[in-house]
Amino acid sequence: MGRPTMDLAALSAATGAAAAGAIGGPELTALGWQRPPARSLSRVRHGAAPRGNLRLLPLDLSARPPQCRGMLRATPRPSDLNLAAHDRVYRALRQQIMHGELDPGQALTLRGLGKAYDVSMTPAREALRRLVAEGALMISSSGRVATPELSNERIEELASLRALIEPELASRALPRAHMALIERLQSINTANAEAVAKHDAVAYVRTNLEFHRTLYLRAQAPAMLAVIETVWLQLGPTMRALYGKVQRQEPPRHHRLIIAALKAGDEPGLRLAVRTDVTQGLRHLAG
Repeated sequence: MGRPTMDLAALSAATGAAAAGAIGGPELTALGWQRPPARSLSRVRHGAAPRGNLRLLPLDLSARPPQCRGMLRATPRPSDLNLAAHDRVYRALRQQIMHGELDPGQALTLRGLGKAYDVSMTPAREALRRLVAEGALMISSSGRVATPELSNERIEELASLRALIEPELASRALPRAHMALIERLQSINTANAEAVAKHDAVAYVRTNLEFHRTLYLRAQAPAMLAVIETVWLQLGPTMRALYGKVQRQEPPRHHRLIIAALKAGDEPGLRLAVRTDVTQGLRHLAG
């Protein structure tokens, strides 16, 4: 008796239906399909060596077709490279402004930024746009971009904002003020005193802000910290310029009061020390 003939289309449809659970064993047997022995499948399922010619081969990624071999390594798009470049320029320039490394009213150009940071016009323009939006830079009606020049009234306004937000941040940080944090603040305050002794205005502004930011990070209030950083950005160049005129001879004594309040767990004393530090210092500098 010859081998039974099968309709390939019917077999394909039946096999797919069996995978979906539409038909069972008898229907497939009628079409000439033989189910593998259950014992062999069980041995493969439980990791035993299968019998016969069945072998389990390791996955070889190098055996992929040539057109697929590069799919696991994404090639950066030009837009991604521009994004990385613009973020690098933005972060570096933002830090310079906040720490007072630029003078009040200092103009910035796309050509100058591109040369300084070795980038094209596009990332330089995007970095300036972000800093203008944050208030770190001002743009005139003619399109000139420069660091802000603050009047005494503007300094008073920004000092009031600091007096409202920073004591709250310090208060929220107090429950998490462990000894490691206090020792870190003492170390930063020592660096601040050294900057005063060397008459290094940029280092003074940088270590002063580092002292406050290190404390406020423990508050776990990122939205409030982001707001106060925009205030620091606007004040940076003016702080450096005013400090250079005053020529302080000693570091802010209120930092020591802040550290003492943290050690004692004194929330009212901490709030008072922070408020006094951020207002009297600015008002003294503004004259």
